[in-house]
Amino acid sequence: MSAQPARTTTLTHRDADWASLRVLVAGLGLSGFAAADALLERGALVTIVDAVAPAAGTPMAERAHLLDLLGASVHHGPEAVAGLPAAAPDLVVTSPGWRPDQPLLAAAARAGVPVWGEVELAWRMRPREGAAPWLTVTGTNGKTTTVRMLAAMLQAAGLRACSAGNVGTPVLEAVMDPQPYDVIAVELSSFQLHWSHSLAPRASACLNVAPDHVDWHGSFEEYARAKGRVYENTEVACVYNVEDERTRRLVEQAEVQEGCRAVGFTLGVPGPSELGVVDDVLADRAFVAERATTAAELASLEDLGQGPGAPPPHLVANALAAAALARAHGVPAAAVRAGLRGFVPDPHRIAEVGVVRGLRWVDDSKATNPHAARASLAAFEGVVWVAGGLLKGAEVDELVAAAAPRLRGVVLLGRDRSAISEALARHAPDVPVREVARTDTGAMDAVVEHALALGREGDVVLLAPAAASMDMFTDYGARGDAFTAAVRRLTGGG
Repeated sequence: MSAQPARTTTLTHRDADWASLRVLVAGLGLSGFAAADALLERGALVTIVDAVAPAAGTPMAERAHLLDLLGASVHHGPEAVAGLPAAAPDLVVTSPGWRPDQPLLAAAARAGVPVWGEVELAWRMRPREGAAPWLTVTGTNGKTTTVRMLAAMLQAAGLRACSAGNVGTPVLEAVMDPQPYDVIAVELSSFQLHWSHSLAPRASACLNVAPDHVDWHGSFEEYARAKGRVYENTEVACVYNVEDERTRRLVEQAEVQEGCRAVGFTLGVPGPSELGVVDDVLADRAFVAERATTAAELASLEDLGQGPGAPPPHLVANALAAAALARAHGVPAAAVRAGLRGFVPDPHRIAEVGVVRGLRWVDDSKATNPHAARASLAAFEGVVWVAGGLLKGAEVDELVAAAAPRLRGVVLLGRDRSAISEALARHAPDVPVREVARTDTGAMDAVVEHALALGREGDVVLLAPAAASMDMFTDYGARGDAFTAAVRRLTGGG
């Protein structure tokens, strides 16, 4: 067992006694680097390990060199992550992707060495007084869009705010910023929540829970339990999805601070203590004085600015969740509207590529699991669906059955395309299906040509793969870029 197993219990703020604390940082990604850098600045004795030796000239090699100059002990290779060193550390800080059964982390658990994620470290690195409150968001889908909408609303209210966490700025960087933030919108994955123990957010939200990352967590129940940790110790409001009963149950199971409320969001007319939609208005019946009889208008669907037609339902849901968190922090209705009007979605999230040859082409390459793809497909009528990739064991029958009435045709690519093809044969046998077996750089051109042949004027060709991309592409962004480029080549523009 570590020589100082109780020492970490006193480390509740950045001015605590971090000096000479022996810390092993697992992983040399952005979060690992941020953790090691912050710990070195506080005088900790840092060892950082990674299974992969970085290639010369890469960002990882540069990070390793800088940490070496700052005094860290840097080790690479399989042997570096096979277990704890002979002199056990006082603390292990792990990157979020490392599974609990990874040998080094399992050895730490057996030895009684505390294991924190970088989010837990960030929480404990906040200043003793005047720390910026956190508004936290998790969910199987929609997290990034929601935290970015939330940050836009907070900024529209005149607050110095940012989005941080799972995607983008590591939350530790936001916490340690020399110019302090007034409030931080924090996106949390199930991995990050698994390794977090003492967070106490101002307000928190779980957008939805659907099967994902079961291989990492061991079961869907454990995955859902990790998502539910977002609500623990919440101060003002736990925001849940009225249409996803599991999120309500997670709120009911959470230990929260005295006076914390449950606040729902719904695509229907809101009841008391809910935000929802009345006609084309986003309405608040949770953060108004007479919520039993009145509502506040926050914005209109038009303020979401999604081009032709109504915004997709899942985008409206994200906006409502973000608004609930903002309102819990005291943001006025006018700032909610201003934030939504100024919000620009990230690339590859229901991104309009254009209208080419009578068809509307939409890139939602970020729909990397069946739950996300189902939400994307529900936004359109008359769809030529482009799908396939790495399903990671996910089931697609429910997705295909729900989408069948709106499908004009389907174009499949990627390693697990046969699983989707078989589901289509069961649930949509009359829908024409084309498969692209090639995996070279011309594969997406073949996809686009098939989609062009299957579609009718006014239809939407929707890239919503329901699968990860790494069988053919470096990431979902590269997949979306390839789709966009292929569409533009139809017009001779690329």
